Amino acid sequence: MDYTYPYSWIIPLIPLPIPMLIGVGLIVFPMATKNLRRVWSFPSIFLLNIVMLLSVYLSIQQINKSSIYQYVWSWTINNDFSLDFGYLIDSLASIMIILISTVGILVLFYSDNYMYHDQGYLRFFSYMSFFTTSMLGLVTSVNLIQIYIFWELVGMCSYLLIGFWFTRPIAANACQKAFVTNRVGDFGLLLGILGLYALTGSFEFRDLFEILNKLVYNNEVNLVFLTLCALFLFTGAVAKSSQFPLHVWLPDAMEGPTPISALIHAATMVAAGIFLVARLLPLFIIIPHIMNLISLIGIVTLLFGATLSLAQKDIKRSLAYSTMSQLGYMMLALGMGSYRAALFHLITHAYSKALLFLGSGSIIHSMEAIVGYSPDKSQNMVLMGGLKKHVPITKTAFLIGTLSLCGIPPLACFWSKDEILNDSWLYSPVSAIIACFTAGLTAFYMFRIYLLTFEGHLNVHFQNYSGQKRGSCYSISPWGKEMKKNKFSFLSTNNNEKGILFFFNRTYQIFDNGKKAIRPFISIPCFGIQNTFFYPSESDSPMLFSMSILVLFTCLVGIIGIPYNQSGIDFQLLSNLVNPSINLLHPNSNNSITWYEFFINSTFSVSLAFFGIFIAFFLYKPIYSSFKNLNLQNSFGKGGKNNTILWEKIINLIYDWSYNRGYIDFFYRIFLVGGLRRFAELTHFFDRQGIDGIPNAFGLIGFFVGEGIKYLGAGRISSYLLFYLGFVLILYYLFLLVF
Repeated sequence: MDYTYPYSWIIPLIPLPIPMLIGVGLIVFPMATKNLRRVWSFPSIFLLNIVMLLSVYLSIQQINKSSIYQYVWSWTINNDFSLDFGYLIDSLASIMIILISTVGILVLFYSDNYMYHDQGYLRFFSYMSFFTTSMLGLVTSVNLIQIYIFWELVGMCSYLLIGFWFTRPIAANACQKAFVTNRVGDFGLLLGILGLYALTGSFEFRDLFEILNKLVYNNEVNLVFLTLCALFLFTGAVAKSSQFPLHVWLPDAMEGPTPISALIHAATMVAAGIFLVARLLPLFIIIPHIMNLISLIGIVTLLFGATLSLAQKDIKRSLAYSTMSQLGYMMLALGMGSYRAALFHLITHAYSKALLFLGSGSIIHSMEAIVGYSPDKSQNMVLMGGLKKHVPITKTAFLIGTLSLCGIPPLACFWSKDEILNDSWLYSPVSAIIACFTAGLTAFYMFRIYLLTFEGHLNVHFQNYSGQKRGSCYSISPWGKEMKKNKFSFLSTNNNEKGILFFFNRTYQIFDNGKKAIRPFISIPCFGIQNTFFYPSESDSPMLFSMSILVLFTCLVGIIGIPYNQSGIDFQLLSNLVNPSINLLHPNSNNSITWYEFFINSTFSVSLAFFGIFIAFFLYKPIYSSFKNLNLQNSFGKGGKNNTILWEKIINLIYDWSYNRGYIDFFYRIFLVGGLRRFAELTHFFDRQGIDGIPNAFGLIGFFVGEGIKYLGAGRISSYLLFYLGFVLILYYLFLLVF
């Protein structure tokens, strides 16, 4: 056994000192910590680099030896109950560690510049470091209880980072929505863990698999209860990986800073559900119908996410629905038993989607120089266009990420998505048709994003903004140069000194990412007025560096799945890293196909991608705008007008479905939230009128009886005797009637 494995327990703890030291510094030395806040980015990135080096070394060991190392120590011992804590290093854990560390380093490096002027800079890096600690602890967990602990910590970090700008009501609502939705899945996960412990008496993965295999083989377990436990476990993965119908939190999670969207809600945390299903796949395989349910949820999610991305105007929300769709591909692959293809797509998608989100952050950064910080404007693709002239590096990086996600060879996602599509034909023709159709939709909506953002003419889309002189505009995360300290600068009438007063006596203006252009503005003949126009410019070097490295990953990471040998393509490198014994569709890892077979299998998927790209160019490329105004009646011949109206109704129906998020949020708001509110009002009424009403009624009865008797006490003994004899006679009469 390699000497590195016994010390692998330190991997999750390496980033932990950063949030601890920042917290102590803000308590003990608040001013010094705030003044030296950019110093904290270096140790954050440095410690994560150490994790990356260890993860690469462990991955090399896994490729060479395919060994599994597990170490546990007792945490709690009470009679027959024992709870262990430890770490597990195997192929799945090593893949996730290297993915978390590499993407995390690039996102932190990017964030150092992106969040530079934000007042929550220290809080951001503290949350990010604690998230990487929690995520690393999750993927190295040795049992279900340990997974659940880190599962909740990861969810807590997501909640804090989605609501990072908590002063904005929309961000506060988004983090609450994510928290509540994930609690549904987390409660199901807890029920599943407790149910499996009741059946097996253990939380350890190896013990669970062995005991349940024996119980099912000997028919000594209630399959209904076992299936219910597995379903509860899968519910946790559904919520965390944004699968239908618990996907509603992911688009709203885009209210957090863009680096958060790249790291947590595209590459790592949303992949935790995929990781959980992959970790428990030996358990799901032996339970009837669960694998079919996993594949069904995957196929519904990938189609649903693709259709909802078709008409979104917010660039980050559109990418979020794209993430949901690609996670559906991974879940479909796991449901089919194609373990290797699912993990392969997990890797390729993580780098490609991280690149796209960082590219969108660069675009938003540029748009803020024009329209100010307002998500309705700076993230609205309808207001963009022509950016390719102003942000060429971002445009190139975004295009490469787009082509990769569309499945265009030889970029990364082509190899993994093509493998899933080929495996789907072996599993179910219906699933294969839906998956292939969604591949075409993916190409369409991804190039829709690209064309709306980078093509066209800037002066067309910015005519309402670029013709005005720039002043200061409110921004929670302002970009621009720091101006001189002036406590009352926001009252100044001088445009050069306008700004916003924050927690410190400093003001900011959003000018850094915009270029000035002095152009004559003719308002009266023969009179020229100099006016200032602002156009977006390229992001700073640290942001471009992170995107450039992700471009390399996007171009080259597919090599791990396509090693070359004499017989063709064999996927040997990935098969050595991923345990092939769990793969149902490819039980023999040495199977290979020839170049001819590979070309035939991939031609269809690539053709679908190019068809989707062509449709996007036809509808959104400015050169084809004249086609939109053509009278299509002649194309249909007789009755063409009715056909045109029918076609427009279909298009409008699809647009409304996509723009309104499939009406799922509306359904939840009316029936689920509204139903819960009505039920709460009913229980409140019952509590007030029923539970509280009964003792209140007895109190009122006693009050009125006492008031009535009070007036009977006149002080005459004869009256008392008369009432006494009367009641005695009444009771005697009742006694005679009864007996």
